[in-house]
Amino acid sequence: MAYFGNVGRIEFEGKGSDNPFAFKHYDPQRKVLGKTMEEHFRFAVAYWHTFTGTGSDPFGVGTAIRGWDKYDGMDLAKARVEANFEFLDKIGIPFYCFHDRDIAPEGATLQETNKNLDVIVDLLKQNMKTSGKKLLWNTANMFTNPRFVHGAGTAPNADVFAYAAAQVKKGLEVGKELGAENYVFWGGREGYETLLNTDMALELDNLARLLHMAVAYAQEIGFDAQFLIEPKPKEPSKHQYDFDAATTISFLQKYGLTDRFKLNLEANHATLAGHTFEHEIRVAAINGMLGSLDANQGDLLLGWDTDEFPTDLYGATLTMFEIVKAGGLGRGGINFDAKVRRGSFEPEDLFLAHIAGMDTYAWGLKAAAKIIEDRVLDGIVDDRYRSFREGIGADIVAGKATLASLEQYALQNHPIRNESGRQERIKLVLNEIIYTV
Repeated sequence: MAYFGNVGRIEFEGKGSDNPFAFKHYDPQRKVLGKTMEEHFRFAVAYWHTFTGTGSDPFGVGTAIRGWDKYDGMDLAKARVEANFEFLDKIGIPFYCFHDRDIAPEGATLQETNKNLDVIVDLLKQNMKTSGKKLLWNTANMFTNPRFVHGAGTAPNADVFAYAAAQVKKGLEVGKELGAENYVFWGGREGYETLLNTDMALELDNLARLLHMAVAYAQEIGFDAQFLIEPKPKEPSKHQYDFDAATTISFLQKYGLTDRFKLNLEANHATLAGHTFEHEIRVAAINGMLGSLDANQGDLLLGWDTDEFPTDLYGATLTMFEIVKAGGLGRGGINFDAKVRRGSFEPEDLFLAHIAGMDTYAWGLKAAAKIIEDRVLDGIVDDRYRSFREGIGADIVAGKATLASLEQYALQNHPIRNESGRQERIKLVLNEIIYTV
């Protein structure tokens, strides 16, 4: 059955096209800086927003019109699989991502839940074989069910911890079965509401214990996917333990997990933490921890995770600049963890939203390539820090300087002449590049 019968395959038609169902900037086979656009991005569709999202919000029920909503239970789960692969084929995206509870409903017992999961995993595997589509990553939903009201790996209840461990075990088995290139750990409720009833040390220790168990089991079953942790500062907990890239890296370093884990960074989570997306990417990259990205954007006038499709050209350009300078995403990719707005409720809006996001990132890549090729920012940075390439600056960088030697230098009373950072000029130059590529 076709769930998107009104939409054909989305093709690249270029900037002159007025076809809303065509790419204006994303040309998958176009080479930029030695790689095709498809290779740079490794785009993925988020199963939860695209196929299980309804458009509901705290003030109203869902508005989305979806051809699969006439089904329920396992029939609904099977219909969503069909819709997923039809969508991937028509939009030309090679990967998809899911939580375990996105693809199959929970049963009355864990045994029944796992049986439901096995049925859908078999169906996914068949469709992946015939379509050539791949699983960028899977993960376990350990935040929706009421059993996780106080967390999963950080729960104060050992029975909940055991259930979470069983769910992760199954998730790793599913990832191996489907050839997932990554496996994500997102601490949906791994945090606290108040310190008054929280043993933070035990919760963090237990979370690390769960991750070490996952590493051991993946090795046992031969699942060699890259493990990723996704930082988020708040929501649904008031304070999440994986607050931002720096906090998460510190956690991984403390518990000896940096050799197995990298970060899956999300744009909207970065802004919730008070950072830009490019800041989080840079922090991960300079620590060798950049793994994968969730592409979206938030509304700066709203203080929560709105998960909008990315259309900010300035942000996309700086994001792609950081990715390219870091050497790419390796086994990671760019997953559209984004949902259409509640008012965009027709099936066709799913295509239009992904086209907007893909074209935005392609536009950003072209601008980033221009910035890199012309050494626009590299030249500015190199010149700004030139004092560390000679004289006393070179001694500091080489580790030859001491407090005594630096005092001796300072006592010579050399005139200190700072130079303007010229931030406004730099931003104007970026604007000129972005809007002319």
